[in-house]
This record gives sequence, structure tokens and C-alpha cells, in this order.
Amino acid sequence: MLVASVVLAVTLLLCLAGGVSAFLVVRNLDAGEGAADPVAAVDGFLKAVYTEQNAEKAASLVCSEARDTERIESKIQEVADYAETYADPRFRWTQPQLDEQDAERAVVSTTLTVLTADERTTEQQLRFIVVEKTGWWVCDVI
Repeated sequence: MLVASVVLAVTLLLCLAGGVSAFLVVRNLDAGEGAADPVAAVDGFLKAVYTEQNAEKAASLVCSEARDTERIESKIQEVADYAETYADPRFRWTQPQLDEQDAERAVVSTTLTVLTADERTTEQQLRFIVVEKTGWWVCDVI
């Protein structure tokens, strides 16, 4: 009876320690340094996606809840395919503007413009939800 009680106590202790460790690991997935402010987070993300076409860098600017590497790589491939379709495309965006912000969340907007060598132009309005954890992280494009 004493041996069974000790084994049960050790098992419960190990389960508790494992649960606490798992919680701390999951909670700190954004343990890296986010951007200093929401506008910088969006600008860095846009540069990674449209200028550098670097999925790894883009993923490093996205919050852990939205960090889907395959989806980010797919989006960057879509941008690269689009760039191959037109003559010398250039991606530009207006200075990101802070639309709303509180201590934990911000909405940032910008206008993305694509210019081509044959004088074609297209614009798209983008709004980003940015969250503050260990700095500011892009979490969604709306």
C-alpha cells in the first residue's frame, strides 16, 4: 500500500511538472523580439513578402497563432509567380498608418501598388491586425 502511494505521488508530480513545462513552452512561442511598434511590424512583413520574397523572414514577423509556414510560402510563391507574369514588376506601399491601437492590439493599413515596365498599375488596400506580446507581431490581413 505504501509503495502504491509513493508511485502514485511520483506519477502525479511528473504529470504536473510536464503540464507546467508544456504550458510555458506554448505560451512563449513568440519569445523572440517582435517589432518595436505596429507600423514597423507591418513594414517589415511587407518587405519580407514583396521585396525580399523570403518566407522564413516573413514567418519570423508573424504571431505564433498565425504562423503557418506552408501558407506563408504559398503566398510568397504566388507573389513570385505574379512577378514572372509581368515585365519588371515593382511592389510599393504607402507608409503604413496606425488606424487604431490599444495596449495589446493594433490595426494598421496601407495601399499596396504594383507597377510594371509596360506601365500597368494596380492597387490593393490592406489592413493588418498586429498584436503585442514580446514586441509587435503581424497576426492577420483583413
